[in-house]
Amino acid sequence: MANHKSAEKRARQTERRTAVNTARRSRVRGSVKKVEEAIASGDKKAAQEALRMAQPEIQRGAIKRIVTKNAASRRVSRLSARIKAMA
Repeated sequence: MANHKSAEKRARQTERRTAVNTARRSRVRGSVKKVEEAIASGDKKAAQEALRMAQPEIQRGAIKRIVTKNAASRRVSRLSARIKAMA
């Protein structure tokens, strides 16, 4: 493992950052999953509400570099297009 004080500190920082990033990634995935479940159930109103809640989470993930900016925009765009296509 780390042999120097600075390397030990970097290892501790990496552990903490990894835990935070894992939680953020999980929040993003969970919010997207809720939207997809609402779309699958066929409830347009619930899907719109779920997207309204998921969009800030996805964009926050982009700001925090969990997903790239373009990937976040693409995900929101595709989800909203699927909701719009619902009968």
